[in-house]
Amino acid sequence: MDAATLGAIGVIVVGLATATGAWIGKRGENMIGGYSSLVDNLQEERDKVQQKLTENETRLAAAYAELEGERAGKAELLRQITELTTENARLHARIAELGGTPS
Repeated sequence: MDAATLGAIGVIVVGLATATGAWIGKRGENMIGGYSSLVDNLQEERDKVQQKLTENETRLAAAYAELEGERAGKAELLRQITELTTENARLHARIAELGGTPS
């Protein structure tokens, strides 16, 4: 082989090596960009889920507070029922004591 042929083969080899390096570099760049996009999407999804969790916890706390209020109201009603039942029994006894017939 003469020098011109060797030079041409060298140029081709260097060109192929450069093209291969550029292709690999671009592929790596695309992979990094893809991973970055994936991480961004995951972080956005995590933030949305965290926000929804916070909203649900707030609603749950409000529901527990409402339930506690209803329990307190129920306890108050039960106390009033007990008082009225006791008062009715006392009044029935007083009517009988006074010679009447309780209805």
